[in-house]
Amino acid sequence: MKRRTMLQGALALAGAGLVTGLAWAQDWPTAPVRVILSQPPGSGPDNVARLLGDTLRQTWNESIVIENKPGGQNVIGALAAAGAPADGYTYYFGTTAALVTNPLLIKDLKYQPEQDFTPVAFVARSPFVFFVSHDSPIKTIEDLVAQSRAGNGQFSLGHEGPRTFSGMIARLFNARSKANANLVAFSKVGAGISDLMGGHVDAMVTGIASAAQLAKDGRLRVLATTSDQRLPAWPDAPAMAEVYPGFAMEGWQLLVAPAGTPPAIVERVNRDVNAALADPGLIARMEALGQVPGHAWQVSQVHDFLRDERTKWAGFTREIGIAPE
Repeated sequence: MKRRTMLQGALALAGAGLVTGLAWAQDWPTAPVRVILSQPPGSGPDNVARLLGDTLRQTWNESIVIENKPGGQNVIGALAAAGAPADGYTYYFGTTAALVTNPLLIKDLKYQPEQDFTPVAFVARSPFVFFVSHDSPIKTIEDLVAQSRAGNGQFSLGHEGPRTFSGMIARLFNARSKANANLVAFSKVGAGISDLMGGHVDAMVTGIASAAQLAKDGRLRVLATTSDQRLPAWPDAPAMAEVYPGFAMEGWQLLVAPAGTPPAIVERVNRDVNAALADPGLIARMEALGQVPGHAWQVSQVHDFLRDERTKWAGFTREIGIAPE
């Protein structure tokens, strides 16, 4: 009898804690909400974070403070977010690099994405594209493969560095297509695009946001995207997965919180972000930046996505022979 009474008491306390947590989440926020980024102002993730912040500011009736902490291959921003109080008022606008590939590329990484953060919401996808100049004889991704194979190492494919996303995509392209493209690294994507348009490289792979406007103006031709399916903005460009199954290497942005953030607040933010991303005006503004609005996933689905992405990218890095340095 005593044991039953103790159990009933514990359940009552747990229930009271749940009610308190839900009430706290309903009252939240009562102060400005901080979102930390590892990218500088004006970057793709920064633009998306500010658009989302403008919408959430109206929902929450509180300021959204965007803090840019670039540098150190995302480490500076990630460390600042991981070390912030887990009180529901600080979030990290994490990218694929910060949350998935950094542990695969960097020895002795000073933060641990799986342990330091809890997933909150999926915000946006940032596919990469293979493209050529508008006057190139290459019209399709199949043409690109054929030219790469026939070029005896003379056909050049530009990217942003061997350990960047575009560099890894270029290496996977060579491996999967059995091509022999000469991979040319550029420290800045603008320089690569200039060389492409000047005829100094034959093709390039980079984030779609870097090429979107030039492609819309007809100065570049998009051959394929690295998404798992065609993008609404580029319906004529096949997904690489159509040609090479499993070739889906996208950038993306998630909202995560310091580990230990109250679950009720995490669920509240997840719900509000998903509602914001359903707004047609926000969708249009994001797509104009070359971004694809995220999925309206529950927190558990975001968690599963991260798990699957870590497995997938670990396989990619093994396939192309990249190890932590």
